[in-house]
Amino acid sequence: MTMMGLLHSVALSTQFLLLFSSSLFTNCLSLNDSTSTHHHGCHQHENNALLSFKQSFIISKSASYNTSSYPKTVSWIPTTDCCSWDGIECNELTGHVISIDLSSSQLYGSMDANSTLFSLVHLQSLDLSDNHFNHSQIPARIGDLSQLRHLNLSQFHETTLSGEVPTQISHLSNLLSLDLRSYIDQLDYPLINRLQLKESTLRSLIQNSTRLEQLRLNFVTISSSLPHTLVNLTSLQKLSFRQCELHGEFPVGIFYFPNLTSLNLVQNQNLQGTLPASIGNLTNLAYLALEDNSFHGEIPQSLFRLENLEHLSLSYNFFEGRLALDMFLKLKMLNFLDLSGNKLSLFSQVRDVNVTILPPIQWLGLSSCNLIGEVPTWMMNQTSSYYLDLSQNNLQGEIPYFLFKLENLTLLDLAGNMFEGQIELDMLSKLQKLTILGLGGGNKLSFLEGKNTSNVTFLSQIHALDLSSCNFVHFPNFIQHLQELTSLSISNNNIKTIPSWLWNKTTLESLEISNNLLMGEISPSICNLQSLVELDLSSNNLVGMIPSCLGSFSRSLQILSLAGNKLTGDIPETYVKGNALHFIDFSSNKLHGKLPRALVNCRRLEFLDVRHNHFNDSFPFWLGYLPKIKVVILRDNEFHGAIMCPLKYAFPQLRNMDLSQNGFSMKLTSEIIMCFKSMIISNKRQLDFKDVIYSDNAEIDIDSHPFSMSNKGVVMDYLGSQYLHHMVAIDLSCNKISGEIPDIMGSLNRLVMLNLSNNMFTGSIPSSFGELSNLEVLDLSLNDLSGNIPQQLTGLTFLDFFNVSFNNLSGPIPENGQLSTFDDNSFKGNKDLCGIRLLKKCEDHPKLPLQKPDGDQDSESGSFFELYWMVILIGYGGGLVAGLALGNAFAEDVYRLLKKIF
Repeated sequence: MTMMGLLHSVALSTQFLLLFSSSLFTNCLSLNDSTSTHHHGCHQHENNALLSFKQSFIISKSASYNTSSYPKTVSWIPTTDCCSWDGIECNELTGHVISIDLSSSQLYGSMDANSTLFSLVHLQSLDLSDNHFNHSQIPARIGDLSQLRHLNLSQFHETTLSGEVPTQISHLSNLLSLDLRSYIDQLDYPLINRLQLKESTLRSLIQNSTRLEQLRLNFVTISSSLPHTLVNLTSLQKLSFRQCELHGEFPVGIFYFPNLTSLNLVQNQNLQGTLPASIGNLTNLAYLALEDNSFHGEIPQSLFRLENLEHLSLSYNFFEGRLALDMFLKLKMLNFLDLSGNKLSLFSQVRDVNVTILPPIQWLGLSSCNLIGEVPTWMMNQTSSYYLDLSQNNLQGEIPYFLFKLENLTLLDLAGNMFEGQIELDMLSKLQKLTILGLGGGNKLSFLEGKNTSNVTFLSQIHALDLSSCNFVHFPNFIQHLQELTSLSISNNNIKTIPSWLWNKTTLESLEISNNLLMGEISPSICNLQSLVELDLSSNNLVGMIPSCLGSFSRSLQILSLAGNKLTGDIPETYVKGNALHFIDFSSNKLHGKLPRALVNCRRLEFLDVRHNHFNDSFPFWLGYLPKIKVVILRDNEFHGAIMCPLKYAFPQLRNMDLSQNGFSMKLTSEIIMCFKSMIISNKRQLDFKDVIYSDNAEIDIDSHPFSMSNKGVVMDYLGSQYLHHMVAIDLSCNKISGEIPDIMGSLNRLVMLNLSNNMFTGSIPSSFGELSNLEVLDLSLNDLSGNIPQQLTGLTFLDFFNVSFNNLSGPIPENGQLSTFDDNSFKGNKDLCGIRLLKKCEDHPKLPLQKPDGDQDSESGSFFELYWMVILIGYGGGLVAGLALGNAFAEDVYRLLKKIF
């Protein structure tokens, strides 16, 4: 065949093949159309599976939080095609169900472990958010849905899903988004029945689901550090771990993710690290929320070049350094900024900055930001702001009038500054959207109501009002006309009487009238306020008995403080089951009788203080039945007898037990000490977590409540979480407890303070005390202890107060380690003790003729020793050395008085 013929033959063959392929393609299209038409209907077994799933739930409007919710499954009728049902999407070619969206569908019932839902193996998207699953667990069979790309089980009800997230969820290797968030408005910490995610499951999920773009686990208890393999999820766009109990270092590799738009790590308290300069790589970042963690260091300059940033919250960390106003000029999209509660220094005024081109910040939180001087004038241009918090700074002068012209404000908080001058009610007339106003807390203002206080329609929206420290002599009458008021603080004024109309304000949830001059009895009408969550009438001149209704009138009451009055009688036995009380302070009154056993009904109680009263009772071991009790203060009463602790009353979360200045006697046993086993750290992680009281009501701040205890011989004051977190303490001083100190007490290695002084202890100082590695205060003075000071105590590196004076100790004082930092005040009154701390060589040390006290110490001796330690440690905050030196000047007088007393 010639070359020309060959080419012609190939051309004909090619033409034939093209025609054949075209015909085949056409036939295939026809076949596909036919198949598509044939399979467009729902598969019968999937239809049945969906109907069975529907029947396992009932419809309840309360099961969904969303006001636009409706029951989607109503359209699921057996005689119709399931692909046409509301919330169902099918594959157009195969007819298989690939998407179920039953979000906000008013479903109520439990998630069945063998639900027919898990037979729908072609599912690519499953959204069951905002329904009520009745505290059930996520079934392990969720792992059967291997094609899932989107899984949303987020809930608005705090306990609708509970238990452990199954490990099988990590089998979903095709996931692009996973949402297990809870939306919780009212916090009850630790949340009961929270979802829990094991660290191993989280690691497997991250390892297998490498295509994840969205991972949202808000309020899921993880209680671990974040795996550094998280940096392998390079496609991440949204990462949310709010209040997951995370701790340790945050993996900084996240700050290299170019697609990240949202990062939420709020309220993990012990999550720490620094912000690297690489955060500037997150050019798409719009939302950054790191508040209430332990991040530290300077805020990198690169953060202020993220031009897409809309929400920036770094509050309540340990950031430091200076921030200038012009640093914010490039953040043109920024509308939310919160820098509160750090160690920052902010330049309120900067030259050559055009304040008119600052971003239009609508939410501005600068509380506790070291602002000094007058309110910066650039704020007058923030006319779009609806939230302005300048509280707890050092702002001075008169409150500028331009603040009262920011007509969009819904919150204005200026409390805790040094403002002065007069505020007239009419000045607030332009703030007609205002719902929260804070003017008190350290300011020196005078608030003038004017004559016509009934015409206050411009304040009709006020929900929360702080008028503390405003020089009121009478209760302001205009408050009577605030119909929406839920929170009122009028503390630190000079008010003597409460008007009767206040008891008709049944919308009140928080009422603080502490530190006034209130007289007379507490009106029983107070129990009309059945919505109260917080009631504080402390530090007044109230007399009479506690109204019997206070334990039962409000199912919502969480904080009750009547401290520092002149109340008499018994505490009422009216605490009902199911009450919400977290905090009770009846200290410094004239109450007597026994502690009411009805307190065992306060299952949420964390703090109980009845010091400085006249209670005559045995040790209330039954308080150990309360699962959350952290602080029990019984100081300076007439409690007596043995300290007992039956096994079932175990004080599972106890942090502070103060039984000082009572009449407790008998011996301490090992069984008693083991009742305090919550003070044992089994691993370092336990030390990381903060112990704080959380309230169900976001308006209540436990840090605003001062607490005190007899620390280092003097009364020390603490605030809120500082007290609860730091002061892990046992104070048994000034009692009649005898016998040896149990060696097992050395196992309470979480202790920060241990005071056993002024008792009748005998035997030696346990060498196991050397294991109390967190101890800062150890007072064993005024006992009958003998033997040597254990060498092991030299290893207590945090110890800054130590006292073994007036015992029968002997031998040399250990001369190395921490004990070498204390002078002779810590060791005096031990006739056979010697060493350089006593300025004598051991062989030359003279014998001191000290007569030991017997067990019957009268109140004069107790008062003397309290005074003595106050002398020794006066001005402790300014330095321990100066206090000890002052105490030493009185040493000879002290010795003579000792002989006289004993």
